[in-house]
Amino acid sequence: MIDSYLFTSESVTEGHPDKICDQISDSVLDHALTHDPYARVAVETMVTTGLCIVAGEMTTDCYVPVAQLARETVRGIGYTRAKYGFDCDTMGVMVAIDEQSPDIARGVDTGGAGDQGMMFGYATNETPELMPMPILLAHRLAAKLAEVRKTDTLPYLRPDGKTQVTVRYEHEKPVEVTKVLLAAQHKSGMKQDDIRADLIEHVVNPVIAPELRENGLEVLVNRTGSFVIGGPQGDTGLTGRKIIVDTYGGTARHGGGAFSGKDPTKVDRSGSYMIRHVAKNVVAAGLAERCGVQVAYSIGDASPFSVQLWTFETNKIDNGRIAALILEHFDLTPKGMIETLDLRRPIYKKTAAYGHFGRLDPDFTWERTDKADGLRKAAGL
Repeated sequence: MIDSYLFTSESVTEGHPDKICDQISDSVLDHALTHDPYARVAVETMVTTGLCIVAGEMTTDCYVPVAQLARETVRGIGYTRAKYGFDCDTMGVMVAIDEQSPDIARGVDTGGAGDQGMMFGYATNETPELMPMPILLAHRLAAKLAEVRKTDTLPYLRPDGKTQVTVRYEHEKPVEVTKVLLAAQHKSGMKQDDIRADLIEHVVNPVIAPELRENGLEVLVNRTGSFVIGGPQGDTGLTGRKIIVDTYGGTARHGGGAFSGKDPTKVDRSGSYMIRHVAKNVVAAGLAERCGVQVAYSIGDASPFSVQLWTFETNKIDNGRIAALILEHFDLTPKGMIETLDLRRPIYKKTAAYGHFGRLDPDFTWERTDKADGLRKAAGL
């Protein structure tokens, strides 16, 4: 075990090009599930200067106004004027959506997984949310950037932005935040020193607790000296390109599958949610201080291909016993995961920015620790 080390995670605001795409894809999914809970959706989005392209597969009985949903999502994010470089009303929207392949549907219709693949879940007791501290703080800074923009606290800010947080660990426990990096899109003519002072006062200080910056905190802002051109005008965005931001900030393994735009029969999404639920309950039950779980599936099969557990030498009982308890207390079939977490609901658009995990929203059912007491008692703790 390394006595002391630094670990860095990043997040992005809802106005980042990739996150625009995630939110558009999930707005399409939410609309479909609102009118047809059994809709099959796999939608990808791309945005660039003046253009939004939505493509993929969808099988549903309801009408989905894709272009309207894309414009409403972009409007809600804040790209409402051409001077921002991207405008909800004037952007072109192209739609290329076909029905789901019958070869895939054949396996899903019988309760099997919608694809092969492996998913990972993780939890750690280093924060009350049982999330790694670097990604948790990075998300909170990104959300705060959006808040001060939307409330006109800092009206010169624009929707695009990124955050990065470095935390020093001692004996695997976070002890201080050593560095924060902020990239905040802004209107032309602003002085960077003024932006930095404002962001420290209104974003950094409210988010980073004083005890985490007792030894001083280095805050870096807009390191190229200007961030006027942003959003899709500055960088093309794609659905699913922020999978590490979406999960654990690099602390834990990742299977590689993206979440947004996919209905819950896609185990990339439902499996990752369920395995986060598993890992979080293992840690909440006190069976381990840190827990990582892998689950794998074969297309068309209901039972997992494999299940694997890591507790990083923090386990309080034998790992084999923890693995057995997981299989006893959690239904890891696609049908079981969907029913346990009640995933056939229009809850996904709000997952598409600021992380899918560690957020205390009642719709984020995978964050519940309702299995912890049962696991604790079964383990004899």
